[in-house]
Amino acid sequence: MQLNGETQLFPIIGDPIAQVRSPQFLSEILARRGVNALVPPLQVKPADLDATVAVLRSIQNVRGMVVTIPHKVSCLTHCDQVSERAAFVGSVNIIRKTTAGQWVGDNVDGIGYLDGMAKQGGAIQGKRLLLIGVGGAGSAVAFEALRRGASYLAIHDLNIERRDAIIQSLATKFPNQVGIGSSDPNGFDLIANVTPMGMRPSDPYPVEVSQLKSSQFVADAITRPEVSPLVAYARNLGCKTMLGADMFNAEAEILVDFMLAEV
Repeated sequence: MQLNGETQLFPIIGDPIAQVRSPQFLSEILARRGVNALVPPLQVKPADLDATVAVLRSIQNVRGMVVTIPHKVSCLTHCDQVSERAAFVGSVNIIRKTTAGQWVGDNVDGIGYLDGMAKQGGAIQGKRLLLIGVGGAGSAVAFEALRRGASYLAIHDLNIERRDAIIQSLATKFPNQVGIGSSDPNGFDLIANVTPMGMRPSDPYPVEVSQLKSSQFVADAITRPEVSPLVAYARNLGCKTMLGADMFNAEAEILVDFMLAEV
């Protein structure tokens, strides 16, 4: 790993930022590939996002950004181009600067989440999935789950307007395969939490854990604590599980591939 006047920067922006693993691990992947680049963490409040992105765009050795909560939806509007996937789900989690100076965005959260689940035994093909949370990452997970052949997707989100909007959008591409869910996991093969719920000791469980069965697969996106309360409960029942770290590990190489595509 290098740090000198030729070092390229791919900041990760979020609020909070202390929980992210990207700065160390993405920087290590870049170093292993022989690329002189780092991923510094930047804590940016929503009110300061527009000004921050404008400054980052103007800095010549900033070659892109990794985007985490709560900026994934807002950063879509700062891109000059976005992938079909990112446009469909309405958010980005990775942006690169082209040689022409344009910012191109994508959202690979869904790929990382579903790849991470698959590696831990949570195959999605032909299964019923209860998804908790459809923010920037959750909407990408919803799209990818249906693209990979989930038989049915139920979405539970406390933001009713956001929930209904993503259901309506997904239903145009995947008719009769998506609908409204609740916190009750009964009747589902897989349960996926893509909310920050569980990061704070005072947080409630994102689902009614008393209704979980050992035959169900339980996944969580949060990385701090490493084993979320939901995953810990599920493991005690004998469920197969996926940690937030498993999602990140599956997604990390994909993020770096995107960063370097046109650098």
